[in-house]
Amino acid sequence: MDTEKADHSIAEARANLSELLVSTRLLRRTYFFTSRGKRQAAVVPVELGEAVEKAGGADKATAIINSHLEGDQ
Repeated sequence: MDTEKADHSIAEARANLSELLVSTRLLRRTYFFTSRGKRQAAVVPVELGEAVEKAGGADKATAIINSHLEGDQ
């Protein structure tokens, strides 16, 4: 399995979940699970997941991040 690439089909991810989780934890990588080439979900380092949770969920975290990114442009 290629842990260097970010996108993995759901079937591939299921078969290699332990390896993806180790890479996420130790190498601080983010992986996306895809279905028919479209991203459906992600595995992220725990600190990022906890920050999203603390922000009030994915929608609020996305809005916060986007507002900061827009200010950089």
